[in-house]
Amino acid sequence: MKATELREMNQVELNAKLIENLDALQNLKFQQALQQLEDGTTISKTKKEIAQIKTVLNEYKLGIRVAQGEKE
Repeated sequence: MKATELREMNQVELNAKLIENLDALQNLKFQQALQQLEDGTTISKTKKEIAQIKTVLNEYKLGIRVAQGEKE
């Protein structure tokens, strides 16, 4: 998912996506441990997306990004 797509999402959607990615990362790590993982780059891609989501959520928390409909 691209960063622009993440920035268009609201906080509820971002939290749901974060939980989904954390579960996916855990499953990927299990697959890697069992040597069933076909593409090892999916772990790093998932980690990168988790970091991007956390960055956008932190921007909301710090007030850098304002939720749509909450203009100052």
